[in-house]
Amino acid sequence: MAGPTPTALRNLRIAAVAAVVLLLVTAHFLGVLQRFGDPQGLARTLVELGPWGYAAFIAAYTILQPFGVPGTVFVMAAPLIWPWPEAFALSMVGTMSASVVGFMFARLVARDWISKWIPERFRKYEAALESRGFTTVAVLRFLFWMPPLLHAFFGVSRVGFWAHFWGSLLGYLVPLFVVSYFGPQIFELLQQLPLEAWLASGATLALAALATWVVRRARRARAERRAQ
Repeated sequence: MAGPTPTALRNLRIAAVAAVVLLLVTAHFLGVLQRFGDPQGLARTLVELGPWGYAAFIAAYTILQPFGVPGTVFVMAAPLIWPWPEAFALSMVGTMSASVVGFMFARLVARDWISKWIPERFRKYEAALESRGFTTVAVLRFLFWMPPLLHAFFGVSRVGFWAHFWGSLLGYLVPLFVVSYFGPQIFELLQQLPLEAWLASGATLALAALATWVVRRARRARAERRAQ
């Protein structure tokens, strides 16, 4: 049986991208994105849904996170609503579902368009993904968790689907367990931090980023001089 023609495949990709854009615009105008904009607001919404809260949590996580809604909102909200074993299970299912959606969207629908948006900090792992796909995915998931651009990076890379799936599952285990078990305490601690602590943290991160940029620039300059 013949596969789809290039024209049909292109039309399918355009329709998929249009569907995602329409979904996000509709969610914005209906107030869904605003409701999911903070863990406490998300918790209230899901509590109001009663038993349907499980399904709503996973569905919203799966659909919204790969396209821009921070996954940390969901995993921080879960332990505020449910006991930690339930929060951990739901966070894992939602995170894995969102990761697969982001991966498949990049691989099958918008590979060429998304590829140019992948940050350099991810691209340097392309060779490792080809030779050690499972291990590299697990390490990157543990370090960076679930940013949409990391889903996309895996999608446009040559890593296999199952290496991505099982590597992601392993990489998520510890971070999601920690947030699910200590989530309420972490959220309460963050709320109690004074403004000075937030400013100091921001300044520290900014200085670290500046130092990293300076070091990389110096290394690049040295490499260019050696190549001349």
